[in-house]
Amino acid sequence: MNTYDHLQKGVPLIEAQINYTFKEKSLIELAFIHRSFTNENRDVIDSHNERLEFLGDAILGLVVSDFLYSHLPDEPEGELSYLRSRLVEAPACTLYLQKIDLERFLMVGKGESMNEGKGRGTILADLFEAIIGAIYLDGGIDVARSFFFDHFMDEVLSILEKPHRNWKAELQDHCQKNYQKPPEYAVFKEEGPDHLKIFYVQVHLDGKELGKGSGSSKKEAEQSAAEDAIMLMEKGEGG
Repeated sequence: MNTYDHLQKGVPLIEAQINYTFKEKSLIELAFIHRSFTNENRDVIDSHNERLEFLGDAILGLVVSDFLYSHLPDEPEGELSYLRSRLVEAPACTLYLQKIDLERFLMVGKGESMNEGKGRGTILADLFEAIIGAIYLDGGIDVARSFFFDHFMDEVLSILEKPHRNWKAELQDHCQKNYQKPPEYAVFKEEGPDHLKIFYVQVHLDGKELGKGSGSSKKEAEQSAAEDAIMLMEKGEGG
């Protein structure tokens, strides 16, 4: 597990990686401190990055909305909202964070340091939003905008160009067309603390399991289960 001293000494490396030098170093340090670290080290620091994450989420949504509005003048509001959600959702933020390769400075408690998989992805996405928040507070909206698009324009364009399948809608259409009834989703397990909950969902039709999946929200888990069901069908293993 990293120490707070390790983080403080790493600030110049972090600044070089994001190509921005902070006037207030404590902001970028705070961005890397997860609640679990604070809970275990209150004698070292009594703050964590959740407020910066809240702010960064809003700033990211704003700069992405502005970009979409300017660059896609013929798209209706509904499509712009959908594209924005693709660009700011947790998997995208995790992708951005991994590109700038700063996970090694993340400060988490001993319990979280062993956490891998989707829960880990959520922590990384939160870290990225906190970095955006810290940059905004230190340098303003134009600096935050430049940071995002200077580093991630290729990823933005790739996400916008890649077709996205709505797995739940596809499964719904398939079941209505072939069986004249919709599939049913049920949570069969929950894991993790409230701030990092993972839901496990099964999707059924007439009592038969079609697929299962997991996610950091029930909606995400249902999409995952629907995707699993459709993949099995396309392999000839499902309904």
